[in-house]
Amino acid sequence: MGVFLAPMAGVTDLAFRLIAREYGADLVVSEMISAQALVFGNKRTVQMLTTEEAERPVAIQLFGHKPEVMAEAAQIVLEHCQPEMLDLNFGCPTPKIVKNGDGAALMREPKLLEEIVAAVVRVSTVPVTAKIRLGWDKHSINCVEVAQRAADAGAHWITIHARTRDQFYAGKADWTWIRRVVQACSVPVVGNGDVFSAADALRMLEETGCSHVAIGRGAQGNPWIFRDVQAALRGEVIPPPPTIAERIGVAWRHLELKASYDGVQRAIKEMRPHLAWYLKGIPHSAEIRRQLNTAASMEEVRGLLVKLLPEK
Repeated sequence: MGVFLAPMAGVTDLAFRLIAREYGADLVVSEMISAQALVFGNKRTVQMLTTEEAERPVAIQLFGHKPEVMAEAAQIVLEHCQPEMLDLNFGCPTPKIVKNGDGAALMREPKLLEEIVAAVVRVSTVPVTAKIRLGWDKHSINCVEVAQRAADAGAHWITIHARTRDQFYAGKADWTWIRRVVQACSVPVVGNGDVFSAADALRMLEETGCSHVAIGRGAQGNPWIFRDVQAALRGEVIPPPPTIAERIGVAWRHLELKASYDGVQRAIKEMRPHLAWYLKGIPHSAEIRRQLNTAASMEEVRGLLVKLLPEK
């Protein structure tokens, strides 16, 4: 049984993956990367393939809807950064992704989805995995069929986010479908959706029979969740929650890490949601979070964070 950092656009970049591994994630997955953009040689997209030894094992996640393009992109990834796994995104619900026939749109085309998996498996020298949803909407739940097709095409395992595309991230994840996929599938299944604590992770494993748990939103501003789940899996007492000083310290280190890879200005801008997640629930943090949205320098960010530290 393993606990993984699930891929999230704008979240699971290199800096956060390194922190998640440090706190106990057994596997980290990149933000989803456009196969088409990779094949076209888009510079920003190629930069997203940057990996570090300290984050391994790492999976690079690709999205696209053309088997030949996905296969070519997979070869580019393998040559560029040699990840331990390739993950294929068939679950992203955002309109700009699905309108192009990518992400969760492929839940409506199981045969094409199967062809994509098969095409990537043929060229890959590492295991290929697939991330799916329950279906397009509540009237077309087809995750069991899709999972079986992906497995038949050579997928090493299936990750299932237990919501339909129409739900996005609203409502409650329906874990009963994870169990149905587990029972029907010949490969391991990774459960995903509504894991916000160690207790949630243990309950998902027990209720669904899945082999591993992937944590997405539950890890936002909270890398300690991986430490907690690992302790629970070992039958140990879960450590106390991080102190305010610990939360602010990791938030700052996350920003410094990101700045070292992406440059200061880009890091400050892209870290704004991360900082808000780290600070959520800290007394008197609402105004600080608002000011962080306009902070323009590392010194300004640091000064704002220091204001929230408890007085000694």
